[in-house]
Amino acid sequence: MDKDMKVIPLIPLRGITIFPYMVLHFDVGREKSILALEEAMLSDQKIFLAAQKEAKIEEPDEDDIFNIGTICNIKQILKLPGDTVRVLVEGESRGRLKEYIEKEPFLKVKIEVLEDKECVESQKCEALVRSVKKSFEQYTKLSGSIPVETVITDDLDSPGRLSDVVSSYLMLKQESKQELLEAYDVEERLEKLLEILTNEVDILKLERNIGAKVKNKIDKVQKEYYLREQLKAIQEELGEEDEDKKEIAKYKNKINKARLPKPVKEKALYELDRLKNSGSYSAEGGVIRTYLDWILDLPWNTETKDNLDIKTARAVLEKEHYGLEDVKDRIIEYLAVRKMSNSLRGPILCLVGPPGVGKTSIARSIANALNRKFVRMSLGGVRDEAEIRGHRKTYVGAIPGRIIYGMKQAKSKNPLFLLDEIDKMSNDFRGNPADALLEILDAEQNNTYRDHYLELDFDLSNVLFITTANSLETIPRPLLDRMEIIEVSGYTSEEKFHICKDHLITKKLKEHEIDEEKIKFSDASIYYLIDHYTRESGVRSLERKTSSVIRKAVAEMLEKDKKNIIITVNKVKSYLGPEIYIYDKADKEDKVGVVMGMAWTGYGGDTLPIEVTVMPGTGKLELTGQLGDVMKESAKAGYSYVRANAYKYGIDKEFYKNKDLHIHVPEGAVPKDGPSAGVTMITAMVSALSEKKVKHNVAMTGEITLTGRVLPIGGLKEKSLAAYRAGIDTVIIPKDNEKDLFKIPKTIKSKLNYIIADNIDIVLKSAIVKND
Repeated sequence: MDKDMKVIPLIPLRGITIFPYMVLHFDVGREKSILALEEAMLSDQKIFLAAQKEAKIEEPDEDDIFNIGTICNIKQILKLPGDTVRVLVEGESRGRLKEYIEKEPFLKVKIEVLEDKECVESQKCEALVRSVKKSFEQYTKLSGSIPVETVITDDLDSPGRLSDVVSSYLMLKQESKQELLEAYDVEERLEKLLEILTNEVDILKLERNIGAKVKNKIDKVQKEYYLREQLKAIQEELGEEDEDKKEIAKYKNKINKARLPKPVKEKALYELDRLKNSGSYSAEGGVIRTYLDWILDLPWNTETKDNLDIKTARAVLEKEHYGLEDVKDRIIEYLAVRKMSNSLRGPILCLVGPPGVGKTSIARSIANALNRKFVRMSLGGVRDEAEIRGHRKTYVGAIPGRIIYGMKQAKSKNPLFLLDEIDKMSNDFRGNPADALLEILDAEQNNTYRDHYLELDFDLSNVLFITTANSLETIPRPLLDRMEIIEVSGYTSEEKFHICKDHLITKKLKEHEIDEEKIKFSDASIYYLIDHYTRESGVRSLERKTSSVIRKAVAEMLEKDKKNIIITVNKVKSYLGPEIYIYDKADKEDKVGVVMGMAWTGYGGDTLPIEVTVMPGTGKLELTGQLGDVMKESAKAGYSYVRANAYKYGIDKEFYKNKDLHIHVPEGAVPKDGPSAGVTMITAMVSALSEKKVKHNVAMTGEITLTGRVLPIGGLKEKSLAAYRAGIDTVIIPKDNEKDLFKIPKTIKSKLNYIIADNIDIVLKSAIVKND
């Protein structure tokens, strides 16, 4: 065997790295390791210690142990309870594992002894040694765990030995220690050690700075605490009350004066005791103080006195709003019953209608009529249940929900609470706010409404809740079931005229601070403004156009030194430019295959002419005009009905084989959908196929079945208005819609002839011109 080779037992170490010149004791528990120790003690007491790559491995193989380790002398062995041996070793030199001689019953290996490769450049080596000593001194001072004089002594003149001794004292990761152990080139080892030391010193400096900042903060808090305690003691000696006691007394006085319900008062006094014990300057003290403020600010027993004078209430509602008779009647009914019984709970109304018809503003007028406080809460875009019910007090920055916040804002327990845009709510992972409204909008439950933040029962039964929505489709069914639905339909031109004349013009002149005598509108100009510059169910656009006309009139008065001005149709044209909207006008003559239908849009009613052309072909049905799925299905159902009943209307039975039908609904760029065009399409197809003309003064609406039944539709009031505006004098409607005729204004109904139809034969008989 070569001189620098040795065969000795091996113990793999877990999480430990031993350097030459290092004295260390560790515990051995694995059976193979204990046997390796016993073998070493029987021979020359030398053992090879190498670290495992993964400490978790219980039975390491060749690939699991580092090749570079340390040859050590065993100094002492001590047996501990539980088959564990504690061994004291001293590192002698580095060694490289060359070969595994035995693997059972313990590991025996051939080791190459590695001598330190001394520095080539003595000056560089000396500089590295000095830098390492200096950095290690800084490290020991900053860490405070080891005195530097116990480590660096004069006899550590060898650079290799110095680096190994310093490495053994550093608290490093296993990878870093193994790198230093594998560096048998002394110069390389010193460079690596200096790099590690510099990094460790920087980290220790940062740790010390952080520690100093934390200590300063703690010291400051402690100092403030001691000073406050001393101040309390001084105030007690002088017979003065401290600020804490004054605050507690102030809260107690407020609680006693607030006329709180018994459970609320008990809770408030309990929280006050907690505030007294926790101290006003603690974080908990701030939370308790905010909670007490909320309890004391809420109107537990404060309410306004309702105005039960029905005549006065009716006068207020009529003065502020034109139309909306259903809503006004319902409020008057509530007042009448309340006056008689004095025990009726407030109704929960839901006003449904298109934008701009006055749903939100009528709610404010109702509050004025009833002499109640008004609170508005917009639900558009609300998606978090905590917005309604509040957050638990345990959360940082917790506050009550918007219902309780609204009650605090009202300062009354019986306000009118408007929940605006209830159909615009959504939900996400934070819960569904619509579910939180179920309790609030239930007259049987809301007398014990419990907010998450307050955790106290609050009575909402005296609140008059009014909600608004543009559509009922997106409101959950359980929520819809709790509300009384009042439909607010779009305004007719006549109603818009009165609103503009009696309300909007006056409002805008007042906003601009202009005398009503200086600018006056002719009736014709108002009608012209409504018909040709707005197309909507409500009056928002009309209000904007009216405001624009007034501004331009003011500008003209100042430029031309006029003292007053009368707005005529020509003035409206000159101020607002060309007409924006031109309504369809009925044809002056009867035509084949052209029928006037009626449609409902978000802006109100409109006429919808439908054209059918027949061409030689193979039986194709072409549909154009941006029709939706429902409208396409109506066309197909109508086509099948005509084909099945061709003999009744004098149509060629074989038309589906030799004729192509093209159905077109102008305007082509506007999307159209809905089931109410079925009768119109059948009439147009029968007219085109039989070559009989359709009366130009007739309009129609209704859904159709394959057996020819005419089914009901919606929006009859708006559709009738559109027909009247287009110059139609006869309207065909489904029989089931006869009950809706009372909703149509008398001024319109008196000028239209309504034909009631329950099957398509009546429609065709009334609409198609008989041949001479």
